[in-house]
Amino acid sequence: MISYHAAIIYSVVLAAASDGDVAESELDTIRDMVMGLPIFNDFERGNFGEIAGGCMDLLTEPDGLDAAVDIIRQSLPKRLCATAYALACDVIAVDGIATQEELRFLEMLRHEIEVDRLTAAAIERGSAARYARHVED
Repeated sequence: MISYHAAIIYSVVLAAASDGDVAESELDTIRDMVMGLPIFNDFERGNFGEIAGGCMDLLTEPDGLDAAVDIIRQSLPKRLCATAYALACDVIAVDGIATQEELRFLEMLRHEIEVDRLTAAAIERGSAARYARHVED
């Protein structure tokens, strides 16, 4: 098991990596989350690189994604599952489009950490609204 901070960081790092390309906008969003959200107030920010690196290392192993998500499931307290899901959704929404790989990851994460469908739909809609872009008609 890892700390709940690390489990949330695993969630957002996996979300960023789920399409095979970690965009600068995703890294900026993760950095802003870790620096500014109350859930990270008591997190030792100097540990971020090691935690994120450990998560990425898991992805190089066979069944690494499954292993990483299982670690998240085992390490997150129930009360923080929706938080981890919401932050993962925000990372995916930041560039304005969700790929099929990203959507599959979110579905996998939602099931594993037991975020119910109604809660997930509300979280997803909130992320889409926060990261919406103006498009001329």
